[in-house]
Amino acid sequence: MSMKIKDKIEEVIAEGESAQESQPLREYEEVIPSPDIPMDTGEAISQPPIGKEQITKAMQTLLEYQKGKTNLEARIVEAYDWYRMRHWKQVRGEDYDENPASAWLFNSIANKHADAMDNYPEANVLPREEGDKDAAKQLSAIVPVIFEQNKYPKTYSALLDDLIPSGTCVTGVFWDRTLADGWGDISVKKVDVLSLYWKPGVEDIQDSPNLFFVSLVSNDELIEQYPHLDGRLGGEAASGFMKAKYNYDDTVDTSKESPVIEWYYKKQVGERKILHYCKFVADEVLYATENELEPMMGADGSMLAPAPAKGGLYADGKYPFEFTSLFPIKGTPCGFGYIDIMKDCQLKIDSLGNSIVTNADIGSERRFFESSTSQINAEDYDDKRKKFVRVEGSGNPQDSIMPIEQPVLPSIYVEVYSMLVNELKETSGNRDFSQGGTTAGVTAASAIAALQEAGSKLSRDMITQFYRSYEQVCCMVIERIRQFYDVKRSFRIIGEGGAQDFIQFDNRAIKPHAGGNMFGAELGDKMPIFDVKVKAQRQSPFSKISQNELAMELFGKGAFNPQLADQAAVMVEMMEFEGKDAVLAKIRNNGLMAQQIEAMKKQMLMLGTLAEKAGAGQGIVASLAQQFGIDPATVPSVGGSSAMSGKTNSLGKPLAGGETLERARERARKAASAK
Repeated sequence: MSMKIKDKIEEVIAEGESAQESQPLREYEEVIPSPDIPMDTGEAISQPPIGKEQITKAMQTLLEYQKGKTNLEARIVEAYDWYRMRHWKQVRGEDYDENPASAWLFNSIANKHADAMDNYPEANVLPREEGDKDAAKQLSAIVPVIFEQNKYPKTYSALLDDLIPSGTCVTGVFWDRTLADGWGDISVKKVDVLSLYWKPGVEDIQDSPNLFFVSLVSNDELIEQYPHLDGRLGGEAASGFMKAKYNYDDTVDTSKESPVIEWYYKKQVGERKILHYCKFVADEVLYATENELEPMMGADGSMLAPAPAKGGLYADGKYPFEFTSLFPIKGTPCGFGYIDIMKDCQLKIDSLGNSIVTNADIGSERRFFESSTSQINAEDYDDKRKKFVRVEGSGNPQDSIMPIEQPVLPSIYVEVYSMLVNELKETSGNRDFSQGGTTAGVTAASAIAALQEAGSKLSRDMITQFYRSYEQVCCMVIERIRQFYDVKRSFRIIGEGGAQDFIQFDNRAIKPHAGGNMFGAELGDKMPIFDVKVKAQRQSPFSKISQNELAMELFGKGAFNPQLADQAAVMVEMMEFEGKDAVLAKIRNNGLMAQQIEAMKKQMLMLGTLAEKAGAGQGIVASLAQQFGIDPATVPSVGGSSAMSGKTNSLGKPLAGGETLERARERARKAASAK
């Protein structure tokens, strides 16, 4: 391509981007080729694929989706109030003066959150083919760095704050062009489920033909970024779309904010679906992938009219949102959470607890009946500091005033209260020992740890559910790397042995490549596919205790003795525990190393024997045998007889007096000869 043509292309692209940012699409002057006109003719139409008409239809679809989501939004808003212990207004109305609320439900949720934080996820990328092993190894080091750059531990905690109370959390994986000094990078965020709208009835969000994300943005901010919107924006109420909101403590004014709608939709092109994206406010398009233009070149190298881009938003064709449901519900990608399970029990606990406390308050403050003809000075009677109470006239003072007897609640009410508390604990799996408490007769640390592990089944199930979604989030991150990492990026990773290392990586190794041919037929492009395995990066305290006890038990059984490597390997192969493969490999390596060391010792002793025979000195073999802890009498000679050369008889036993082998044989012959 000549420099003149290249400059022309860049000029057209720059003009298109400038026009898109500075004016609405209906005022575009550039032309887009019609599908009915050959691309090399230069003929075109002026109407962009996404305009006011398409936006109006999309808005109607959004309102339909919002209507189908009404019950879900009300349940999530209510769950958030229960989470904040503001549930009395939900039960008895906005004007109700709240009674005290106990935190049994909150404590259960906080305990589940703590269990999940103890098991922060870590991804390991695995290849499906031998040739992709190097790329998988690099991705295993790079993907955690990308999550670290996105401050994912904070996002992980925020996702749990949504998942456990309401039953649903959403993670978004986007390509943000503003990151990395304009180079762009991957952004992993928590997304509020109240801001998303999908087709009612679908369980997998990818099955929805459209997906909308709505956010409220200040009008001043929008006008600053898009000057052509000046005078065309109103508040949220004027837009015709009211977004569901939580019950905030602050007074939130949305009269000067407009809903900005991000519309994701899929189009079938051949055998695959293309994901497109449109961002609009009111009836004005701010950005649309279908309206993007890419320059076209004629067969003679001349510049033709720009054509619509065909790639869509993300190459994998999937919505960039991953839903995680705690307890799934049919007909929706959302689930229900622990608040939906425990709120009725919590309400009974609060109602009965408030009644018991009210009775105790009344009983602790004595009250009296006073006759209208009483001659007793009530002020003196009420003042506990006065020793005397003045009485006018005569008569029995008890006839004028008498105490009100407050009935004492039977103990059954306190027992019922305790039963309700235990019911909530059992329902949530938040027993005392899960928080370090003990029951009667359980005092050993190992027994408490075992009870904690047995009682954490619900927490482990919840964490496993989150890990399944986390695998999909990691796959989305890999797809963004595959699509956008055209330029090498530098990453700081933890290399072998925990040392800090730096690597550079781009998408060449994981992009589709030619699959070759078979029997003369081309197999087409082949794309490397990876699997993601997730494990806990930070294990729970019980896991650490059990791992330590297992290691001590293996040590006590001699599993790490190199002399018993074969038997230990068989034993470990029959066991199941975390890190089994690494332990098994270490045992086998130790056994092999021990064999090699023994062989080297024997070779050194044989070399020492040769050295003594050659006259290099005496006592070499004895010295080596002493260093190796070997009985010198058992050291074989070079010729295959016994230890110290020539000091054994014909039966292999050592000879006294330091006789050589030749002298012993000579003496034996003389003794056996005829006299």
